[in-house]
Order: sequence, then structure tokens, then C-alpha cells
Amino acid sequence: MTAPTKRRGFLSAPPPKPRLDDAEVKRLYPRRRVNVFLGIFLGYAGFYLIRNNVSLVAPLLMEDKGLSTLGIGLIANAVLFAYGLSKFFMATVSDRSNARYFLPIGLALSALTNLFVAFVPWVSGTIAVFATVMFINGWFQGMGWPASGRVLVHWFSTNERGWKTSIWNTAHNVGAAGLGVAAAAALAWTADDWRAAFWFPAVIALAVAVVAFFLIRDTPESEGLPPIEEHRDDPAKVEIDEDSDEQPSMWQFILKHVLTSRVIVLLAVANVFVYALRYGVLNWITVYLADTRGAEVSDGITGFVVFELAGIVGTLLCGWVSDTLFRGYRAGTGMLFMALTAVALVAYWQVPVSAPLWISIALVAVIGGLIYGPVMLIGLQAIDLSPRQVAGTAAGFTGLFGYLLGATLASSGVGLMVQEFGWDVSFAVLTACALLVVGIMWLIGKDEKVLMRAREEKRLAAEAAAADGTASES
Repeated sequence: MTAPTKRRGFLSAPPPKPRLDDAEVKRLYPRRRVNVFLGIFLGYAGFYLIRNNVSLVAPLLMEDKGLSTLGIGLIANAVLFAYGLSKFFMATVSDRSNARYFLPIGLALSALTNLFVAFVPWVSGTIAVFATVMFINGWFQGMGWPASGRVLVHWFSTNERGWKTSIWNTAHNVGAAGLGVAAAAALAWTADDWRAAFWFPAVIALAVAVVAFFLIRDTPESEGLPPIEEHRDDPAKVEIDEDSDEQPSMWQFILKHVLTSRVIVLLAVANVFVYALRYGVLNWITVYLADTRGAEVSDGITGFVVFELAGIVGTLLCGWVSDTLFRGYRAGTGMLFMALTAVALVAYWQVPVSAPLWISIALVAVIGGLIYGPVMLIGLQAIDLSPRQVAGTAAGFTGLFGYLLGATLASSGVGLMVQEFGWDVSFAVLTACALLVVGIMWLIGKDEKVLMRAREEKRLAAEAAAADGTASES
């Protein structure tokens, strides 16, 4: 008697299709790789159109709704707090789901939440309701990274993933810039009605979700293509036998390869300090330059902009360096970038008051260019150093620590330190954060080198077996 076929939900990862012939694989694989990359790039950029809208129109909200700065902070923080939680918990769902559906659905739900804010008056009537709705928005936002990570780990192999991930990671800069342009245009059309900064970017995000759906595919196997490791003859650093008779449950997988994995836990701890440093500099540029250099607010905003723009260059450079110069040794790249970040941070801190202001702003750009590399790199290491069955969950786990602990340390922690001890102590602590990451990356690097040696031995063994087979045939 034939066993009944297990029913699959519409979100479930699709099963493998019969393998296509070699000619069709050669024709189809490059096209699919371009399409899925464009899909996750545009899709992830779309999430940033509808994530930080509250902060963007805070002065208008304060005037129209009578909100205080504390109220604005609570509403804005609700998004980030939910995002940090969702990035982990939704990743556990994403790793078993079809990325083609998962990312567009998350983007569409987030867009609908923003439309709800714009067109339902009672949503913005109280801080509690507004913050609750934005918490829901943040939860849907957490469906973007895990699905993108799933696509990256299935469609791009280890020795190219650093460069590809760094390019993809600039999507958040593109999306954030797009939000500024879209919101400015909408506010101009509506005579500064703050609601327009929610509904207009949301409409664009809905269109992006449709485009992403048509471009993304879940895995090569679901398209009748060979796994990327086989196609590019490039074994993964960590592999699990999926054909084993004894398959653990998903939560057993997560417990073993994420929650109790030395490497993943170390990456999560490192992410706390990386995010503390990122936001500890970014969030306080305007205040620091005003306090210590007598700078105008416009000068601080210039620093904010160059920090973000330099992050694009730094992210791309970091990905290229990790693939090309360090040949996939991500921890070595992380140590280099974080050590240079510490040097740039001390230089920014110690600039003489008599020096031209442009020197401080230039150093802000250097810090931004350096710190965004490790921000990208930790997510990349998480998917590199975990089995692909839980790659999204591993990256989400590191993000959970970064947003819930690192961002809090950067905002409340730095503010308290400046108030009680001054800028010198605050910068000493931030510099210590950078050096701590260097030390943690060194520990991670020891495990990574072991995995890389095993991967190289496996690759050489496969080449030798292929050569023996060719010799036997001849």
C-alpha cells in the first residue's frame, strides 16, 4: 500500500524537479541567477521604503499630533525592536519556506500596514496604538533578510558569495535613499501632509513586491538545476547529509547548529559590539560635532549623509577583499576592517578643535566606510558557517543580538555615558568595542580555518576521483 503523500502548504519550500539536461542547465542557470539576485536586491530595497518613515516626518507628527520626542522615540523604537525579534523567529520559518512567496508577502504586508497608518485616523491617535501598529510593521519587515539569505546561500557558492552579498547588502542604502526621494516628493505634492510619507512609499513597495515575485525562485533544485556547489565545483564550508535516514527536526537543527554553535554564538556577540559602534557614531554625529566643534546642525546632517554613502563603498570593498585577497577567510577580513575602524575612531575623537571641520566629516566617512563592511560580513559569515538548512536562522540570530542589544547600547547607553562621564569616556568605550570585535573574529577565524581546510580537502578529493574516472574510461 502506497503511503499517502504529505500535503504541502503554499508557503512550503518546493520539492526538487527532475534534473534538466546539461544543455538546458547551461542555458538556464546564468539567467536564473541574474533574476533571483535582482529580485532580492529590489525586494530588500523595497523594505527600506517603509521602515523608518516615522523618524523621517517626526517634526510634522509632533506638530500635528502633539507628540513629544519621547513619544516619537517609542514609536520609532517599536519598529526596530520588532524587527530584531522577527529577523530571528521569522527566519526559522523562512528556512523551510519558498523564498519566492516569503519575501514578497512580507513586503506587501508591511506596505499594507503603512497604508493603514496613513488612512485610518485612530491609528495615530495615541502613542500606544501607533507604537503597536509600527511593531506589527517591524515584524513583517523581518521577512526580508531571511528570505534573501536563503536565496544567496542556494544560488551563489562560497568563493563568490562575499562579493555578491556585499552588492546585495547595498540595497538598504538604495532603499533608504529612495524613501527620502519618495517622501520628499509626496510631501511637496500634499503641502507637508505627513500621511503622504507613509502611503506613497507603500504604493511603490507594493509594486516592488510584485516584481520580486516574478524574479525570485527558491532553489536551483526546484527549477531542475543542480545545487550551486555542484554547478560551480565549489563545496560549502559546512554541509549536512540531507539523504540520511535519521533526519533531526528543524528545532533540533537550530539547537545544534545555531543556538549552541560556538561560531554562531560568537558572531552574535560580535554583532552586539559592531551595531553599538555603528549606531554609537551615526546617531550622535550631529550632537558630537555641535558639542565639541561648534558645528551647525546642517554640518552634522552632512556627516550623517557621508557616513551612509561611504558605507556603500566600504561594503563592496569588504566583499571583494574577503573573496579575492582573503580567499573566503571572512574572519581575517573582519579583523582588518575592525582594526582600521578603531584607528579611524581614535583619529575622529582626537581631532584638534582648531582643525578644519571638513577633517572631522572626512573621518566620519572613513568610519562609515569601514564599519559597514563588518555589518555585512557577520551576516555573510552566519550563512557561510552554518548548514544551508538553517542559514537564514543563523543570520537572524546574529541580527537579534545586534538590534536588541547593540542598538540599545548605542542610543541609551551612549547618551547616558555622555551625560555622566563625557565624550572621552564614551569614545574610549566605543574604541574598546572595535578591539573586542577584532578579538572575537580571531576566535571565529580559528574554527573557520578548520572548516576551510576540510572544504579544500574535499574539493581535491573530488578532483582526484574525477581524474581517475576519466583515466579509466580512456
